[in-house]
Amino acid sequence: MTIEEFFNRSSDYYDEWLRKAVPHYDQVFDTAVELIPFDPSDTIRVLDLGAGTGLFSWHVMQRFPNANLALYDISFQLLDLARERFAEVKDRVSIVESDYLRLDAADTYDAIISSFSIHHLAHVEKRRLFSLANRALKPSGAFINIDQIQAPTPGLKDLYWYGWLEKVRSAGADEEQVQESIRRRRALDVDATLSDQLRWLADAGFSDVDCIYKHYFIGIFYGRKRPAGDG
Repeated sequence: MTIEEFFNRSSDYYDEWLRKAVPHYDQVFDTAVELIPFDPSDTIRVLDLGAGTGLFSWHVMQRFPNANLALYDISFQLLDLARERFAEVKDRVSIVESDYLRLDAADTYDAIISSFSIHHLAHVEKRRLFSLANRALKPSGAFINIDQIQAPTPGLKDLYWYGWLEKVRSAGADEEQVQESIRRRRALDVDATLSDQLRWLADAGFSDVDCIYKHYFIGIFYGRKRPAGDG
């Protein structure tokens, strides 16, 4: 099953699943949105890579009601849900069914966000995307990525994995959806270590690079584009 096929197939329950599959969901997304370095009243341009149903963008708009959003994803069924989500503000939301590795970096944004998408890319593609994101940001703009982290040792891999299974089942996740997620992870996920992801962001030209939040294998990665004239 391809990534597009999996997410089209999961469109009916994706948002509900994510709230159960991400331990401390509210804290994760609240923290990510707080990292956007602008005043909530500002009119900012935000690009969402692998936007899916637009859930991360929706959280952004709750804090930045004047934001203009661009949502990229390859799943037409998830994007249909995003269109429904933003129907009342559709004049400020651009939805693009496309591979975000084809992003035109000539267009620029105040913030670029992503959640649980980039880990599907091969490592060389991750590095390419980070460079594209840096070029597509305005000076002093921020890149914020909620994503998975590969455990650095087999023992930690087991700790992360079995701890996650216990949490997601305790949250009331449907067992069929759990098994579907396990199959998807084995087939499609290409996780990278914390140290590699931080290094790749720095290599792409970001400053102030850090993993701001980490809970087992879920992290929030952050980087700022250097101000104009700052070598």
